[in-house]
Amino acid sequence: MTNSTRPRVYLTEAMTETESGVLHTWLGEQLSDAAVPATAVTITDQALLELASRDDDPLLTPVRVVWLPRSPHEPGTLRLREAMSPRDPLHPGRGAQRRLLRNDPTRCRVIEGEPAPLSDLERRLAENGGGSLPEYIRRQAALALERAERGLLGDQYKVSRFVVDEITDSRRYREGIRRLAADHNTSLTEVDEHARASLHELVATQSRRAVALWGRLGRYFSRAYRLDVDAARFDELRELNRKHSLVFLPSHRSYLDPLVLRPALLANDLPLNHVMGGLNVNFWPIGPIGKRSGTVFIRRKFGDDEVYKWTLREYMRYLITKRFNLEWYIEGGRGRTGKLRPPRFGILTYLAQAFQSSVASDVYLVPVSLTYDQLYEVTAMAAEAHGEVKKKEGFWWMVGYVRAQGERNGVAHVSIGRPLSLAQALAQEPDQRLAIQKAAFEVCNRINEVTPITASSLTLLAFLGVEDRALTVHELEQIFTPLIEYILARDLPTAGDVDLTNPRVIRKAVQTHLDSGVLKTFDQGDEPVYYLGSDQHLVAAFYRNNSIHFLVARAIAELVIQGAVDNPPDNLVTSGWEDAKRIRDVLKFEFFFPDKAEFEKQMRDELTLIRPGWEEDIDDPDHARKMLDAVRPYLAHRVLQPFLEAYSVVADQLVQVPVSRTFDEKSFVTTCLGVAKQRRLRQQIASSESISSELFGTALALARNRGLVEIDIDIDDSASAEEVVTRREEFAEEMRVLVSRVQRIRELSHERVTTLSAPPTLPGAAASDGPST
Repeated sequence: MTNSTRPRVYLTEAMTETESGVLHTWLGEQLSDAAVPATAVTITDQALLELASRDDDPLLTPVRVVWLPRSPHEPGTLRLREAMSPRDPLHPGRGAQRRLLRNDPTRCRVIEGEPAPLSDLERRLAENGGGSLPEYIRRQAALALERAERGLLGDQYKVSRFVVDEITDSRRYREGIRRLAADHNTSLTEVDEHARASLHELVATQSRRAVALWGRLGRYFSRAYRLDVDAARFDELRELNRKHSLVFLPSHRSYLDPLVLRPALLANDLPLNHVMGGLNVNFWPIGPIGKRSGTVFIRRKFGDDEVYKWTLREYMRYLITKRFNLEWYIEGGRGRTGKLRPPRFGILTYLAQAFQSSVASDVYLVPVSLTYDQLYEVTAMAAEAHGEVKKKEGFWWMVGYVRAQGERNGVAHVSIGRPLSLAQALAQEPDQRLAIQKAAFEVCNRINEVTPITASSLTLLAFLGVEDRALTVHELEQIFTPLIEYILARDLPTAGDVDLTNPRVIRKAVQTHLDSGVLKTFDQGDEPVYYLGSDQHLVAAFYRNNSIHFLVARAIAELVIQGAVDNPPDNLVTSGWEDAKRIRDVLKFEFFFPDKAEFEKQMRDELTLIRPGWEEDIDDPDHARKMLDAVRPYLAHRVLQPFLEAYSVVADQLVQVPVSRTFDEKSFVTTCLGVAKQRRLRQQIASSESISSELFGTALALARNRGLVEIDIDIDDSASAEEVVTRREEFAEEMRVLVSRVQRIRELSHERVTTLSAPPTLPGAAASDGPST
């Protein structure tokens, strides 16, 4: 029997009087023109039971009345009362429906879901492992209508309904819980209850009302920012999304990140993501609204709970099989320093396992860079880096946070990196654990590739190179000019394609930092001077570090040259390359580096930028000195000094700690904070950024990698303990040498600025307007 000759049954839902009238008129037209018998059935338990028992194999067609929403809310001022309104724009009230039908009937439509013969539904249910046919008909009708609605409403309102039912009704689920029960010697009922409870905890029970509400809240919460989206890769993403799930992996700067990315995706015709978030923000009202609009709240720790782990994998498998898009933050938490943290592999591992057990042909990882000109929570993160306890998120914390967004904070920049095929990444390495790690680091590299240099970050890069010193307008020009020339020579990406050579761009950035208190001005002398505000060094570093990844190779090249000046080698190229690799190894837990071949190319390119034709007089005994004099601008102290000074503190303190199997990291970091503050007061440390628990943490990661922290030896093995002490001392000496080099480069930079003759103050350099660089 073909579909054209089957009796047709239109499945309808409960509706308002207005909707019932619209549907009655529409059905009358359909039934009168039907070439085969056609009837309309309202979906009820009894009607579905009778329908499931029919033997004439009818063609089931779900129908629904929908009301098209108004055009999206334009960006701009949004009142909190409007944002919190529970009104669903897709399902207006009875009175509104009557008015719409009278005044704008084009917004009322009757849609048909994809029809299916009853026999086809029976077959599909059996293939999925069986179950209740009436309930399966109900579920499939609703899903067919959801798909039909997306053609009218767009993917913003793509929702996943009946997820728990679809997963638990499958043969795969029943086989999985039986296996878990057998493996862990637990009753099948207990495992089933645990798995279902975990699914209900995890699954984003989306509703269109919550999606719309979350959109309004998001616009209100992020009202402080204007959005700048680099749309160059969205055509590619839309094409990939036709066949594959996309997994967006943004850098994590702020609690606002998901609210900034969301409108960027919607504006470029991509559906909403399922955002994998931590339970720490699952509080009222954010938690309930977020869960119903696509947020998947995952436990921070679930240790040996194998049922929860399996359930999480099955849920992710379901999502990518149904081609839903996902989103989470590959760093695991907000970066406190402004640069990317090392990636976390946990959720990516579950994704890889879910993908390998699915029928999906591929999944694409999408690197996303999120940066802000100004950010409210930077001050709190800087305080945490100095040792303060992080404030717990909650309702009143949220109220204060949202109020703070009432002040205009500039621009939020969104850039998309090159998508990475998960299938190809996993196929390139037989060790899956290693393959996942390589994929994660590659994603981070691709995030850095598209993280733009902002005028805000460039401004504070200049000031952090002098830190305690105030600068005149002319001195600022002497710093900015070579910095901008270097950025142009490297053809580095800039936010919003701004013209950094335009003096007004830098002047505006300086004024923004003056307004926020990061920078200060003093105008009671013969000309205005500008300087970093008290205790603003870590705040300034956060913005500077947004762009620091582009400058690391250059900074290492400068350290290599300074090392050759301090200790002239027999062969500058050979010795310099080995020195560069050693410095790269020191910083491998702090920055993302390419493979050694690409890194060597970067070094050669930087040396060529410093002094074109540098290899021609390589045998000149004064070659290194000439190279160092040719550096313009000096960047090593602006880029690497805080990290190396922090590492030196950790290395020196490790020498003082007895060799042991145990190590009290919290107490050790507290000691390092005190020592670093003391050294800063005594001017033994030049950078206040070095007083940072974040940097001490990565220094300890390096020390652990070298086997210098917890030592698995017998207590009486004095020879092994002596060897560890020796290696700790060597580590401390290595850090002292690198700090000495970077301090010398800092001195050279200061000498160059101060020896330049200062012309008269430029017009327009009044303190109220900021410097006219």
